[in-house]
Amino acid sequence: MAGEGDSEPRKSFKLLGFLDVKNVPCARESVLYGSLGSLVMGLGHFLATSRVRRSCDVAAGGFICTILGYWFYCRYNLAQQRIRQRMLKQGMKNKILFEGSYLDPEKEQTGSERSDS
Repeated sequence: MAGEGDSEPRKSFKLLGFLDVKNVPCARESVLYGSLGSLVMGLGHFLATSRVRRSCDVAAGGFICTILGYWFYCRYNLAQQRIRQRMLKQGMKNKILFEGSYLDPEKEQTGSERSDS
């Protein structure tokens, strides 16, 4: 079983020296989508105009716009997901805490149904 678990940990890639792409949520996807957006916009501009320098400028601008756009989109969705997880965790905690007590909403409902029958 040599080779299992004895591999060296992968080094993280730091973009511009400060953005740790491996450990920061949404950073990897933002860089990948930014690269793709840069390629598409730069190549599209070049095919439309045949101006190399201007196409490189468009590609750089496309990279910045795409990376920032996807960064904010991804971080917003991540924040929404964390809020939903926190609410679900709190609800499960309350369910366990109040189950079987007089504060249990399900118990009140079943008790009123029994009195109606």
